[in-house]
Amino acid sequence: MPITDADLTVAVPAPAAPATPAATTAAAPARRRAPQRVEKVSGQPAFVLHSYPYKETSLIVDMFTRDFGRVGLVAKGAKRPLSKLRGVLQTFQPLQAAWSGRSELRTLIDAEWVGGMLPLEKTALLCGFYLNELLVKLIARDDPHPLLFDHYVSTLNQLAHNEPAPVVLRKFERALLKETGVAADLTRCTSTRAAVEPEGDYVVDPERGARPARAGDSWPVVCGKTLLDMEREDYGDPVTQAQSKLLLRFLLAHQLGGATLNTRQILIDLMQL
Repeated sequence: MPITDADLTVAVPAPAAPATPAATTAAAPARRRAPQRVEKVSGQPAFVLHSYPYKETSLIVDMFTRDFGRVGLVAKGAKRPLSKLRGVLQTFQPLQAAWSGRSELRTLIDAEWVGGMLPLEKTALLCGFYLNELLVKLIARDDPHPLLFDHYVSTLNQLAHNEPAPVVLRKFERALLKETGVAADLTRCTSTRAAVEPEGDYVVDPERGARPARAGDSWPVVCGKTLLDMEREDYGDPVTQAQSKLLLRFLLAHQLGGATLNTRQILIDLMQL
């Protein structure tokens, strides 16, 4: 995958100065634009979302960071047997990362394992890969989401401690959609601004939000209580669990624009999540 060099500068001639009585006829020397400084970041909380080989000895790593969002990094020499990075760049391990550069792909300088989290195992591990796939496909690079980063850390901890996976995933899916501006408020109808009634039937327009259901709606119809429960992150009601699963699946599919989620299909096959 080619790496662009965003640090190259081009000599740009300065505008000619207005003529004055004392001005000479010699042309003014062209001014050079000052080169952009290389961005350097260190000590950034981060998680590896995905990595793949680059050239013979390196990796391209997608990282989710707290203050810079999803960033693409080149880990030079990370595949070499003696590389410090070889055993560090693992998914679901909290890291402190450092990098430099201003192009779309920066250069990873260092990554250190922080620790303090239990490893994911069995179904929880598959759920973790599902979270990562959602972030890679729905979060643009270089778009900070510190609240979503904190929610991601909390979600990994809940999965590692065997919290009910369906509820944990619903909460994260909802947080992700709120961060990307989809159905940010489920307590009011977007057309009338009237409060959602627990006994009413509603659909959620992916572009506008909740509204009362109409005859012939092809979108998932959910009761108002489900929307209010989702806003409170209360998934104790079995009806709320079932309806929120269908609703969030619908909203995510819209955001993905037809792209498939490989891990979701595996989870559906295994657990009907």
